[in-house]
Amino acid sequence: MSDPSLLLENAAAPETEFHTDQVMTVVTGHFVHDTYSAFLSPLLPVLQERLATNYALTGGLAIFSQIPSLLNPFIGHLADKISLRYFIIFAPAITGTLMSALGLTSSYLGLAMLLFASGLSIAAFHAPAPAMIAHVSGNRVGKGMSFFMAGGELGRTVGPLVVVAGVEWFGLGGLWRLALVGWLVSGILYFRLRNVSARPVAVGKRPSWQSILPKAQKVFPALTWLMLARVFMQVALTTYLPIFMRDVLQSSLRLAAVSLTILEGAGVVGALAAGTLSDRWGRSRMLFLLLGTAPLLMLAFLYSPGWLALPLLVALGLTAISTQPVFLALVQDEFPENRALANGAYLAMNFLIRALAIGAVGLFADRFGLTNAFLWSALAMFLSLPAIRYLP
Repeated sequence: MSDPSLLLENAAAPETEFHTDQVMTVVTGHFVHDTYSAFLSPLLPVLQERLATNYALTGGLAIFSQIPSLLNPFIGHLADKISLRYFIIFAPAITGTLMSALGLTSSYLGLAMLLFASGLSIAAFHAPAPAMIAHVSGNRVGKGMSFFMAGGELGRTVGPLVVVAGVEWFGLGGLWRLALVGWLVSGILYFRLRNVSARPVAVGKRPSWQSILPKAQKVFPALTWLMLARVFMQVALTTYLPIFMRDVLQSSLRLAAVSLTILEGAGVVGALAAGTLSDRWGRSRMLFLLLGTAPLLMLAFLYSPGWLALPLLVALGLTAISTQPVFLALVQDEFPENRALANGAYLAMNFLIRALAIGAVGLFADRFGLTNAFLWSALAMFLSLPAIRYLP
């Protein structure tokens, strides 16, 4: 067990030790938090029937939870000045409550408002949490980010099964009962993390927007290029897969949820491996391997016999959705004194691009069909490969 006094707010020097207990506490919080945030996609087929909406409007519900991500740079900037540990501690309870309330309204506006509020909680968690992970990971930030992202991927793996089971047990209107777990976990996080800093810099340094601009001008253009090229395929898989399984492959709601669970479950393994291996092989090499392989697997998923669908979903989880810990580790590497601010800027950009991609894929699917939307999203990912050479 690590000494909590080493992790107090006023630590004067950066940590070099990997504090496993503190890392795993944050990872557990990430797991429970993202279990709740994964409720929406499996419910989209049900909500589409209830609301009688098209693909673009149905998938567009996810955009409302993305809009608050624009606040991530400001939350991150604040987190570099003061420790926002309580944002991390209480986010599972708040996000859990809001996402469990999705079945209490049958109007599009009501769902949009709930998702926007949950997006605020999601942003409040994800901006400072990687900085806390980097703080307690010492000189093994890639490993810490792998654990952190694996926790999130595991939550997104379990989330579809939990919410579909909740619908079967309690009905859509009874999902609010699932919020209790979030409050219990937030209570545990309070006792475990209340003395752990989420501030990545030593006292006396004053982080500012100007301090990251020179490095940001070198790093973020390449990151933006990468995110733009990969996000369409990521959105197709993580947002529209349950609808694809129902409308194209004629599967049940349960099988659609299981397919998303298989994808995200493989993503847990991929996230664990990707960040850790990038510490040894380099961030750029790891990204080239993942981004070059994933679109080929997507093409195989679309045009292979049905019995290959589940194995290919496993392969897609290992590659297509496991790049995030590498991106996060790269951002943490390049901005060691402004980690929360840089992470917030990255997440805001990532979520904004993702929101635009959700709408674009939905509109394309309405006009040309889901299969063609999945096809072109895969081809777009190939455009990310040239950007890797411009990374640090």
